[in-house]
Amino acid sequence: MILSTIRMVIPAKKHNEVIKILRSIALKTRDESGCLGCCIYRDVEDNNVFMFQQHWKSEESLNLHVCSVYYLNILLILEMSIKQPEVRFETISDSTGIETIEKMRSTILQTEVNYPDGHRKVRTK
Repeated sequence: MILSTIRMVIPAKKHNEVIKILRSIALKTRDESGCLGCCIYRDVEDNNVFMFQQHWKSEESLNLHVCSVYYLNILLILEMSIKQPEVRFETISDSTGIETIEKMRSTILQTEVNYPDGHRKVRTK
């Protein structure tokens, strides 16, 4: 799986235009073969920061997407950014869920303390 992440800082006067373009791209992208997901995010601490994230089944699927005509609109948005956009492509070989948290939490080292009066207590380190 490949995760494509684009983070950009957009001037306030361009927000509506960028949202409209990103929504259009997201709708088309979600219908593409090999697309596992596509999301638009906005930073709650800095209203000018937008993030566009896509999950792809394979590098081939991503390549077809990047070479598509409407990917040019993403490049157009990158040029609107008032700071250098952050663009990342990450290959993910494994993915887990809540079971990982449960496993980690259940393996906390525990020690049992025996008190002279006979009661016992379990302490975690």
